[in-house]
Amino acid sequence: MKSITRTFFAGAATAALLAAGTMAAQAESWKYAFEESLTEVQGVYATKFKEAVEANSDHTIQLFPYGTLGESADIMEQAQAGILQFVDQSPGFTGALIPEAQVFFVPYLLPTDQEHLARFFKESKAINEDFEGLYAEQGLELLVMFPEGEVAMTTKEPVRSCEDLNEVKFRVMTNPLLVESYKAFGATPTPLPWGEVYGGLQTNIIQGQENPTFFLYSTGLYEVTDYITYTGHNNFTTAVMANKDFYDGLSDADKKVVEDAAASAFDYIVEYQKGLADSELKKIMEAKPEMTVTVLSEEERSCFKEAAADVEKTFIEMTGDSGKAILEQLKADLEATKN
Repeated sequence: MKSITRTFFAGAATAALLAAGTMAAQAESWKYAFEESLTEVQGVYATKFKEAVEANSDHTIQLFPYGTLGESADIMEQAQAGILQFVDQSPGFTGALIPEAQVFFVPYLLPTDQEHLARFFKESKAINEDFEGLYAEQGLELLVMFPEGEVAMTTKEPVRSCEDLNEVKFRVMTNPLLVESYKAFGATPTPLPWGEVYGGLQTNIIQGQENPTFFLYSTGLYEVTDYITYTGHNNFTTAVMANKDFYDGLSDADKKVVEDAAASAFDYIVEYQKGLADSELKKIMEAKPEMTVTVLSEEERSCFKEAAADVEKTFIEMTGDSGKAILEQLKADLEATKN
């Protein structure tokens, strides 16, 4: 029934969008869908992108927050079909189309330092050059990737080591490498669409999940879990893309408008996120004082870091020489952007 409902919903959304207008490069109104609400990080980025495009061209942009047009898979299908001009989606979901994009789920690859992360995403050859061709093969023009904050585990029982995740049904995105990561951590990874996560925690179908701190507060996930644990294992990454046929059909002037808007919105969202995790964690603690927050020590992280080595090997096995080259380039880029 869920499959039928999803198909019907996606079809209805597609029909509505087609009725709203065409996707020609000369269109006055462009459509942009993303995976979060208008007030969350992706929504803030999209709003700034829209403002920049509209201030520097005759075009307007319609924004479609999460749920408006379906789940993540739906908006990606619509972007590839040209019904949407722009889409913001985590490589976690895009990994099904572009296996190499799963590299962002190799644990302990990305640093927790936000300034280093910002430099890395802005200057990385792997992100800004190598991934471009991989996305293009799927009919997508990669405009920008940006970080959304260190992910935290939220669980019903305390987590101090991998042993504490034994038999814990842990919700993950439908991403093969993320599944392997949580297997390596000792949990029972359970892929679920986002719309089922809160209810799954509430009814104990799952007992844990991971997301950036701001998302824990804005979605109320803290209400149905009792422990927030920072293991330092990852930072949530997202990517803004355009339908490639649409993008290639733009005039040089419009391409510059889009590229400049993507760049200015990137700079804005990096500044916007400074201190965001701390402020949202404070709100969580005010709303639920009994919540236990733990930052694992280096010793406590040791088992997770040991598991990370196995996940890295699995990534290379999944993606072959192409994935290995991407991983090596990302590591070189991270080293080059340290200072």
